[in-house]
Amino acid sequence: MRVGLLGAGRIGAWHARFLGGHPLVRELLIGDADPRRAEALAGPLGARAGGPDAVLAARLDALVIATPTATHAELLVRACDAGVPAFCEKPVAPDLRTTLEVRDRAAKSGVPVHVGFQRRFDAGYAAARQAVLDGRLGDLHRVHLVTADPGPPPAEYVRSSGGMFRDCHIHDFDILRWVTGREVDSVTAVGANRGDAYFAAAGDVDTTAAVLVLDDGTIATLQGSRYNGAGYDVRMELSGTAGTWVVGLDERAAVRSAEPGVDWPSGDAWTDFQERFEPAYANEIGTFLEMARGRTASPCTVDEALEAFLIAEAATLSLREGRRVALAELR
Repeated sequence: MRVGLLGAGRIGAWHARFLGGHPLVRELLIGDADPRRAEALAGPLGARAGGPDAVLAARLDALVIATPTATHAELLVRACDAGVPAFCEKPVAPDLRTTLEVRDRAAKSGVPVHVGFQRRFDAGYAAARQAVLDGRLGDLHRVHLVTADPGPPPAEYVRSSGGMFRDCHIHDFDILRWVTGREVDSVTAVGANRGDAYFAAAGDVDTTAAVLVLDDGTIATLQGSRYNGAGYDVRMELSGTAGTWVVGLDERAAVRSAEPGVDWPSGDAWTDFQERFEPAYANEIGTFLEMARGRTASPCTVDEALEAFLIAEAATLSLREGRRVALAELR
C-alpha cells in the first residue's frame, strides 16, 4: 500500500513509527507544513517527504491525518473527495457545525473514515466491553473514569486545545459509550485551577470532575488532573450486580495502597499516554490499514466521534454555566 501521513509532530512521528514498519505499507509519504520536519522524520524510515499538497496528489491507498486540529476538517474532506480512505486523529473539527459538515461530506462520498480513539484498541478496555456484553457484571449500576496526566501541557497548547473536556476527556466519553453500549443523557461538570495561571488565562481548568447519567439510568463519574505527581493514571471501573471490573489496575498503575503490609503495585508508574497505550496505537494503525483495504468496516466513524464530541460540548457548557446539561439540548 502507498500510505500518506500528514503531520510530522509528536503524534505524527508516533504513527510514522508503526506505519514505517508495517508489512502492508509498501511506500510511506510524509508531509508537513514545515518541509524540514517532514524530511527529518522521513529519512530514518526510508520514507519520502514532501508538502501536504504533494502527498495528497500521490495517488494514495490510505491517508493518516495527524496535523493540528484546525486543519483536520479540510484534509478529511479532501481525502473523501479524492476517494482515499482516511484515518484522522480526534477531533474531526474544533466545533460542532464543522463536524456535522464533515460527517455529511464523508457520508455522501462513501469513503471510509476512521477517527482515532486508541483506547478502543487496548486489551483491557476490550476485555471489559466483552464482559459487559456477556453479562458477567450483571446489571451495570455505576462506572468511574479517571484520566490524570503527570504534568501539564505547555501554555501554547492549552490556548488552542479547546479545553480539558474537549481535548482530554473526550477519550473518556468515547470509551464510556464503547464499553457500556449506552448513550449519555446528561452531564454535570465542575473544574478548578490548582496549578499554573495559564490554564485560567486560557479559560480552561486543570482539575475536573463530572457526573454523567446514561440513557438507562446508570451513573458514571469522572475525575481528571493535569498535575498527577504519581504518574500517568488512566482507569475505568465498572460495577454491576454480579461483579466489578477495573481497566488500568496493573503493576504499573499510578496508585499506592495505604494498607499496612501491602506492597502493591510493585512496578514503576506509567510515564505518559504513549508508553501506556503503545500496543493500542499499533493495533489501531493495523486495523485502519485493513479498513483501507476493504477488509473491515470503520472501527470509529465520524458519527461515533460526533457523539463523543457532543458529550464534551455538554460538559464544557455545564462547567461554564454551572448547571446540568442534557445532551438533547445540543442535538
